[in-house]
Amino acid sequence: MEIAAVFLLAVATVATAWSGYQAARWGGVQATKYAEASATRGESIRASTKAGQLSIVDVTLFMNYLDAYARDDTRLTDFLATRFRDEFKVAFDAWVATDPQNNPQAPSSPFAMAEYKLAEQVRSDALATDATATFTEGQDANQRSDNYVLNTVFLASVLFFAALAERFKWMGPRVALLAMGLLILGYGLLNLIRYPVT
Repeated sequence: MEIAAVFLLAVATVATAWSGYQAARWGGVQATKYAEASATRGESIRASTKAGQLSIVDVTLFMNYLDAYARDDTRLTDFLATRFRDEFKVAFDAWVATDPQNNPQAPSSPFAMAEYKLAEQVRSDALATDATATFTEGQDANQRSDNYVLNTVFLASVLFFAALAERFKWMGPRVALLAMGLLILGYGLLNLIRYPVT
């Protein structure tokens, strides 16, 4: 019985230490992923802000263009058209091709055209998606850390049962406590085999 108790204590001690170590490692992965997600989200916000600024430039130039066009100021319309950004120019040319002045089915403006795309907004959306995925990885790491912490508690209870078994002189309670400890140890070891390691 004493050899069984020592074996149980030895295996449980090593397994508890390993489980605690893995819990700490996964906690570190969680912190790293959350920091990466935060940084990526910040980049996404900066790209979205820049896209908004570029959109304001496009809208302002377009409104000035329409005003000059309404006044038949071809010199000013030509000047403004040369100032259009490349991304806007593609959409503007596609919009003009729909003959908006005579075609009631034409889109209301170049901004309603599928051709109007802001690279910074596309970049912002991609970064936001990456940030969400990285944050999810952090949540997964957090859950793994929690699983290891709970497993550490199970394994630590094996130490309790093994130590308590040594206090009894009667064989029946000793066997029952060691069996309980062995059962919990088996469950804890099974978890260590199933859980991912880092």
